[in-house]
Amino acid sequence: MRALDVAIIVLFLVGMPLLGVWIGGRQRSATDYFVSERRISWWVVCVSVVSAETSTLTVLSVPTIAYGGTMTFLSLAIGYLIGRVVVSFVLLPKYIAGNLVTAYGFLGKRFGSGLQGTASVTFLVTRLLADGLRLFATAIPVKVVLAAYGVDASYWAIVVVLGLAMVVYSFLGGVRAVVWVDAIQMLWYVLGAIAVIVVLSGKLPAGWFDSAVDAGKFQVFDLSASPFTSPYAILTAFIGGAVLSMASHGADQLIVQRLMATQDVRASQKALIASGVVVFLQFALFLFIGVMLWAFYKGVSPVKDLGLNNNDELFANFIVKDMPSGLSGFVIAGILAAALSSSLGALASSTVTDVVQRVVRRPLREAELLKQGRLWTVVWAGLLIVCAGLFASFTKRGNPIVEQGLSIAGFTYGALLGAFLLGLLFRRARQTDAVVAFVTTVVVMALVILGVRFVGPDASLAIDFSAATATSKVLAYPWYTPLGVLVTLIVGGLLSLRHRQDLPPEVEPASARAA
Repeated sequence: MRALDVAIIVLFLVGMPLLGVWIGGRQRSATDYFVSERRISWWVVCVSVVSAETSTLTVLSVPTIAYGGTMTFLSLAIGYLIGRVVVSFVLLPKYIAGNLVTAYGFLGKRFGSGLQGTASVTFLVTRLLADGLRLFATAIPVKVVLAAYGVDASYWAIVVVLGLAMVVYSFLGGVRAVVWVDAIQMLWYVLGAIAVIVVLSGKLPAGWFDSAVDAGKFQVFDLSASPFTSPYAILTAFIGGAVLSMASHGADQLIVQRLMATQDVRASQKALIASGVVVFLQFALFLFIGVMLWAFYKGVSPVKDLGLNNNDELFANFIVKDMPSGLSGFVIAGILAAALSSSLGALASSTVTDVVQRVVRRPLREAELLKQGRLWTVVWAGLLIVCAGLFASFTKRGNPIVEQGLSIAGFTYGALLGAFLLGLLFRRARQTDAVVAFVTTVVVMALVILGVRFVGPDASLAIDFSAATATSKVLAYPWYTPLGVLVTLIVGGLLSLRHRQDLPPEVEPASARAA
């Protein structure tokens, strides 16, 4: 790494928070702080949604998928698009028309404050773990850059600096700053990917494209793989990907908060559906880079032949060693941009709206809500830094624990989405039914994710809580959410049969009104 590259990275880390503060302006109310008075253009929210769901691991790992295999990952993106369409017409109208601040406010109106708090706390814990891992992953390329200059910075020091960069514009600029900084950062890392393609195209031998076609590198649909163990088998990708996207974009406050910042239902629908198209194109871009890297390195093993610690270091290795000065720093800053999308606003809004107000048992004034929002933004920033530091201390790169950490959402997404669907589909369901179904689903999914294995050539089911071996495979992760939704609906639906009278959907129970 040369001085110019380091200067660009430092400029990015300092400039992005300052730009966010300037864009965010002064926040005059809690509504302005949490949802920007619902005035943000749909196309800005669209780009922000894409940036929010893109992490450093996505940018570094997606090229590796095509390098070692094909472009079947794109079939999963098609499932994602299907799921967003369903959310746009089923769940978004409930949130926007209901003038809610968080997605879990719908559960409060339908079932009561107990389930609203349960869902919110589940989201908070899940997001803390997932984004703590994401922040740790962002520190990895920063440590590599510093090591090139002989600076042996600890992961703890790096995550503290990165955490402070996020909290500055989140605290002062609110969701408006977060959304606009997300949009700018996405543009940055996409331009970086295009720069990589331009550089690679000048380094590849003639006829590389035809060789890649002959090798099947551009295959999109996998019709032969097992739908139970392969995440990219066409049935798994379409169904599992669609339901996973319904949960991540309809029941996760990280995304829903951004959609609520639009002007109306139609604008939020355009933002969400368009984001699915953009994600598909983004995945295609990084998968194409993976095929080009396959041609550049002649398909050799990144670990055995190039001496890397794991396959996911391949893209970063090319950026550092083979990109020209200036462009290398620009691309690495883009990788950092993919990870610095702040979830602090979503964590703070859910905490204040779904938990704090229920604890104090009285409506808070606008000034109190705004103060609480900023207070919890700082608190969650501190917790994220600690969580990321713990990942750095107890996790080694390439360790399967990291891979398990990336599937954290699988434990809870099914229960979250299932609770929303239970309220829409079963009019007899009450709060107790929903809470029991919710907790049951989380327990069942923990058992499935940690214990279910497919063993032998006939892929027979087995229960084994030890780590997966070469002769056994785990259930493909896109099935986690559909299975969780099914468990929630079955348990909650059966419990609802105890009640003789239907509840009109979205009518707040008397118990919740009394509270």
